[in-house]
Amino acid sequence: MANSAERTWVFNVNGAAVTVTAAEDLSLLLALRQDLDLKGARVGCAQGNCGACTVLLDGQPIQSCTTPLYTVANRNVVTIEGLTRNGAPGALQRNFLDEQAAQCGYCINGIIMTVTGLLGRTPPANRREIVETLDERHLCRCGAQGRILRAIDRAIAGTPGTAS
Repeated sequence: MANSAERTWVFNVNGAAVTVTAAEDLSLLLALRQDLDLKGARVGCAQGNCGACTVLLDGQPIQSCTTPLYTVANRNVVTIEGLTRNGAPGALQRNFLDEQAAQCGYCINGIIMTVTGLLGRTPPANRREIVETLDERHLCRCGAQGRILRAIDRAIAGTPGTAS
């Protein structure tokens, strides 16, 4: 199978315009990791099932491993790196740290991105919606689910307009 021709794609990542020249069928995940050196989105199943690669596309959580690069042209991508403020963890990241909600940590970045997207929508998702989405889109086999839920509860408590 021949590779598709390379083209130049312009999109925004974490608030900055970026340009990537790559085959249009390259996944967003590989462009982020290889071309932009953003390693926060993890390579997991590469089939959109485990959630380790989750980023926000125009505010919505997506699995970047199954998102072709051409679909993000002129759109806004936020990675886990984009949640930091002045080099410090953002509020949701801080909740996860405070609750020690990562054991191996491989899936946590994706979980944080999904929760960020769900709490950032209008109206913000409630706890039930968040848990159902995480159950559907994320695999975590570390046994940190109780701590993850406590971190999420803290985030919900600090998000205006949310109900638990």
